[in-house]
Amino acid sequence: REFYERLDIAPNGQLLDVACGSGQLALMAAKDGMEVTGVDIASTLVERARVRAQAEGLRVRFEEADAEALPFDDASFDVVVSLIGAMFAPRPDHVAKELLRVCAPGGTIAMANWTPQGFVGQMFKCVARFIAPSGMPSPTLWGDEATVQARLGSGLAKLQLTRRSYTFSYPFPPDEVVEFFRLYYGPTNQAFVSLDASGQDRLRRDLEELWSTHNRSGHGSTTVFAEYLEVIGIRA
Repeated sequence: REFYERLDIAPNGQLLDVACGSGQLALMAAKDGMEVTGVDIASTLVERARVRAQAEGLRVRFEEADAEALPFDDASFDVVVSLIGAMFAPRPDHVAKELLRVCAPGGTIAMANWTPQGFVGQMFKCVARFIAPSGMPSPTLWGDEATVQARLGSGLAKLQLTRRSYTFSYPFPPDEVVEFFRLYYGPTNQAFVSLDASGQDRLRRDLEELWSTHNRSGHGSTTVFAEYLEVIGIRA
């Protein structure tokens, strides 16, 4: 909610949510009077977003689409956003070109991306020690100011980069948080699946240590602060 409100965008415009997941931000924008389209490469998430929109009586178009090849004409949208989403596409240069292409001149491009130095960046590095290199740029480079400037800057009239903090809060201890991420969070789930029993045990211990070290609460609960880079640009 805070990320969306800081965009300070006028209602009634056309908004595209790239890598929209289950539609949290897209539905928020629709409630504000925006004409919203949400796209995600995962068909299950697109279907979940459609169900949520229908349940809330909102008119939002959700489609299965790749952030690296958006199926829209040039300058189709007044606002193009991606909240911890497009950063995971394997070819960031393609993503940058597409975000710029579909945004109208004077429109807003906004992203929120985990930083390399923040907690999630550290978690990714922990996982990376156990799996073969992918050969792709790290997703958290989207959380590096110089990299974002290089990828988007030439197409923007203005670019504002601000480091902010997100709070992970769970009513259960770090070891159960790790189990939750093992089951339901794509990058960690895939890492565990790729390992044998011994490797899974080592990865679990390392992740439990990481979450425990950064935990700011006790009494059987978990609170961890995770840094992200807020990107707000105005299309040239």
